Amino acid sequence: MSPPPDRLTPRQWQIVLLIAAVQFVNILDFVIVMPLGPDFAKALHVPESHLGYVGGAYTAAACIAGLLGSFFLDRFDRRKALAVAMLGLVMGTAAGGFAVDLPTLLAARIVAGAFGGPATSLSFSIIADAIPGNLRGRAMGTVMGAFSLAAVVGVPMGLWLAEAINWRAPFLGVALVGLVVGAGAIFFIPPMTGHLVAGKHSASNDPNVVFTMLSNPLVQLSYLMTIVVMMAGFVLIPNIASYLQLNLGFPRSAIKYAYGVGGIASFFVTQLGGRAVDKFGSFRVGTIGALLVIGVIYAFFYVPHHDVGVPLVLLVFVLFMGAQGLRNVSYNTLTTKVPEPAIRARFQSFQSAAQHGASAVAAIASAQILTTVVVPAHDGVAERSYLEGMPTVAMVSMGLSLIVPLMLYVVERGVRARSKPPEAPAPT
Repeated sequence: MSPPPDRLTPRQWQIVLLIAAVQFVNILDFVIVMPLGPDFAKALHVPESHLGYVGGAYTAAACIAGLLGSFFLDRFDRRKALAVAMLGLVMGTAAGGFAVDLPTLLAARIVAGAFGGPATSLSFSIIADAIPGNLRGRAMGTVMGAFSLAAVVGVPMGLWLAEAINWRAPFLGVALVGLVVGAGAIFFIPPMTGHLVAGKHSASNDPNVVFTMLSNPLVQLSYLMTIVVMMAGFVLIPNIASYLQLNLGFPRSAIKYAYGVGGIASFFVTQLGGRAVDKFGSFRVGTIGALLVIGVIYAFFYVPHHDVGVPLVLLVFVLFMGAQGLRNVSYNTLTTKVPEPAIRARFQSFQSAAQHGASAVAAIASAQILTTVVVPAHDGVAERSYLEGMPTVAMVSMGLSLIVPLMLYVVERGVRARSKPPEAPAPT
C-alpha cells in the first residue's frame, strides 16, 4: 500500500481556494450584519437589545434548510447544488439592502439563511470529498481563513461603505461579490459526483439512511459538540459592537480597525492551527483555543470596564478572534472525519442545521438576557443608552466553552477507534 500524500496537488489547491472564496462571501454576508447593527437599528428604529433577532432569523432559517437538505443533497452533483445555494444567498443578501423596517429586514435575512446554510454544508462536503484525511487540517485552515479575510477586508470595507454612502451599501456590495464568486466556483470546480457512484453500492439511497446515521453515537456526539461550540460563541458575538459603542464609549469609526486586526490574527492562527491539528490532533489544539477564549471573555466582557482605549480593544480582538479561529478549525476538521463519503452532504446538512440552530438559540437568548437602558439627559450630559446584562452573557459563554475540550476528546477518540484496522486473528 502506497503511503498517503504529504502535500496538496495544484488541482486540490484550486478546489480549496475556490471553496474558501465561496465561504468568504457566505461568512461576510453573516458577519457584516453584527458591526452594522447600531447603524440600521437607528435607521429602522430597532432597539439595540433586539439585534439578536436579526442574527437569529438568519441562523434559524439556515437550521431549517439544513434539516431539509439532509434528505436530498447527496442525490445531486455537489457543484450544481452549490450553484443554486449561492444564487439564493445572493438574492437574500441583496434584498437586505432594500429593507424598510424590521419585518422586511428579517424576511431578507431568512431568505439568505435558507440558502447560506446549505452552501456551508456543501462546501465542507466538497473539501472532505477532494482532500484526504491526513491533509484536511491544512485545507480546512485555508477555508476557515475566509472568516479572517471577511474580518480583515470585508467588515472594514463594509463599514467604510456605510459611512461613505449608507447602511444599505454593504448588503448590495456583498451580493455583487457573491455573484462573481459563485460564477467562478461553478466554472472552475470540477463535477463532484463520486459520492453518487459510492451511493449505488451502499445503503445511502435507502430513505431510512438519515435515521440510521442519526442513531450512530459518534454522529450524535459530533452534533452535540457543534451545538456547544456555536452557542458559546454566538451568545456573545452579535452584541460586541453594541457593547463597545454603548457601554464603553468606543468610537464608531474605530470598529472597522478592531475587526481588521482581529481578522489578521485569526487568518494566521487558522493557517498554523490547521497544520497543528494534522500533527497533534484536534483535542490538544482545540483545548488551547477554548482556554484562551475563556480568558479573554472573563478579562474583558465579564470584569466591568468603563473607559477603554483603542489599543486595548485592538488587543482584545486579536486575542479573541485568534482563539476562536484556533478552536473552530480544530472542531471543524474533526467533524469532517465522522461521516462516510456516501452520506457526507447529509451529515454536513445536519451539521449546518446544528450550527445555525444553536447560533439562533444563543442569539435570541442573548436578546432576552440583555436590556437597552436609556439614561435621560441630566446636568448637561446628553441622553445615552447602554446594554444591561453583559456579564451574564459572558458567564454563559464561558460555561459552555469549558465543555468544549471534553467533547473534542470524546469525538476524536471515537474517530480514531473506528479507523483502526481490525486485528489479525491469532495463528492456530
